[in-house]
Amino acid sequence: MKTKLYFIVAAAVLISAAAAAQKTERLVILHTNDTHSQIEPTDASASRNPDMGGYARRLGVINEIRKKEPHVLLVDAGDFSQGTPYYNFFGGRLEVKGYNQMQYDATALGNHEFDNGMDSLATILALKNFPVVVSNYDVSASKIRELVEPWLVVKKGKLKIGIMGLGVEPAGLIMEKNYEGVVYNDPVTTAREVSDFLRNKKKCDLVICLSHLGSDSTDVKVNDFTIARATTNIDVIIGGHSHSLLENVTTPNAAGRRVMIAQMGRSGLYLGRIDLEFTQK
Repeated sequence: MKTKLYFIVAAAVLISAAAAAQKTERLVILHTNDTHSQIEPTDASASRNPDMGGYARRLGVINEIRKKEPHVLLVDAGDFSQGTPYYNFFGGRLEVKGYNQMQYDATALGNHEFDNGMDSLATILALKNFPVVVSNYDVSASKIRELVEPWLVVKKGKLKIGIMGLGVEPAGLIMEKNYEGVVYNDPVTTAREVSDFLRNKKKCDLVICLSHLGSDSTDVKVNDFTIARATTNIDVIIGGHSHSLLENVTTPNAAGRRVMIAQMGRSGLYLGRIDLEFTQK
């Protein structure tokens, strides 16, 4: 299905009368990143962000949106692990079970997923009911080779949605023994190749990149803006790693078309929402 994509964000999007008369398909993307094992809400007495977030609240909001919207895509950009005693005691099992309950459609891998090493990561990923997507890590010689995907195609209504994932360079960030068997590949080259494959071979109406590269360049060589500007087939980048709060941010890609980049801070304090409409040509 050839489609034209409209972003519906804070501001209204004007659609011509001719376009409005055509058949449209609506999609709501819900997204999180860097939730860092924040199972419970933050401390109600905290000086910053008191009594916010928590898995139960997130699940409640997600379920309410699903009742109202026929096509909802729920994704996470990685680092669902590490940050509270829950991870120290349960090693990521609670986080994965919580994501199972929320019925995530896909997640990326963040650097903190590797904190307890490959055996632990393989153990918790074996519990998941959702795909984990990482395109620029060659995991063929690792213990998670059967547990992650290089890309994914999801159907929502009549829409084909291609999803790819980009992980941060582990060298100098993750202890070498903790990512044994994982080979890091250039994210720009990977993004070009995989997004082209999803758009032109798999004929996806929408291509989403789940990125754990960060939205700034203070501590990484490549960031989300680099990826957007170096590619032509990515529509939306859901980011993580830098704990940025990005809403309604777009940047031109290599062909001059706008790419949306979104990120929702950290600790699950916010649930991101992007409303899209597709009009059949």
